[in-house]
Amino acid sequence: MRDMRFYPEAWPLHTAFVIARGSRTEARVVVVEIEQQDVRGIGECTPYPRYGESEESVMAQLAEMAPAIAQGMTREQLLVQMPAGAARNALDSALWDLECRLHGQSLWHLSGVTAPAHIRMAQTVSIGTPEAMAFAARELEQQGATLLKIKLDDHYISERLVAIRAAVPQATLIVDANESWQAEGLAARCQLLADLGVAMLEQPLPAGDDAALEHFIHPLPICADESCHTRADLPRLAQRYQMVNIKLDKAGGLTEALALAQAAREQGFAIMLGCMLCTSRAISAALPLAPAARFVDLDGPTWLARDVEPGLTFECGAIVDIAP
Repeated sequence: MRDMRFYPEAWPLHTAFVIARGSRTEARVVVVEIEQQDVRGIGECTPYPRYGESEESVMAQLAEMAPAIAQGMTREQLLVQMPAGAARNALDSALWDLECRLHGQSLWHLSGVTAPAHIRMAQTVSIGTPEAMAFAARELEQQGATLLKIKLDDHYISERLVAIRAAVPQATLIVDANESWQAEGLAARCQLLADLGVAMLEQPLPAGDDAALEHFIHPLPICADESCHTRADLPRLAQRYQMVNIKLDKAGGLTEALALAQAAREQGFAIMLGCMLCTSRAISAALPLAPAARFVDLDGPTWLARDVEPGLTFECGAIVDIAP
């Protein structure tokens, strides 16, 4: 028998996080603890309103699954019994952590992935004036970041990007529009990004409108985020995107995310690894996906005023001191 408990937490940010969908000043997460034989596994998720999730809905899903978890439900059974999403991620992450602790193994060993010495990751520049975004990009580069993820909405595209590129001429830039653009004018915007040396464009169109990307000729890779949650989405994306952004909260945990990554590679997609605003607990659960990803975007905890303890060791643009 297992004991399970779950509860919400709020983690203030040191700086407002602004994207096309709105502004955030704290990370609100739900934590799951599963205990067996006096050993405790822990998982975390970030409910996301864009996907119809809230703390209340996630807590209700967890309560519904509690009896099955207590009776020994496995991660594989969880995939069948729960839909993909934040609640399943918290449970799946806790079960992985529990299994690691019961057997004295690292998540790297249990997942069969070799741990790198460090992970290069993107640092995010959230939406602001062109001058403010250029200043933030320069500050991040001076602190060591070489990969910058630029958040944009539907306004001042060229002004912001030209200012940023002038401030950081050597940095690798990727752009995330968070579904805020339209098909009209997209070709010109893609050409602007390519001319400025942007390496990738993430989810420019709303997920419901991305059929416009089919056979769309463009000069840089386009990555599916809101359009890609699980393996079931891949066939629909094949003629629209060249890359998929895998997040545990979308996939419903590492179990599905690993399968999604393998299927995506087999079908010709490059991989991006992303996260929500979260603590190091959520990032630790996703690390086995990092070595196979072209771009790693796991800077969620670096936005927190303080992280969970013990947490991962972040430097600007990297996760370091990774335990094998």
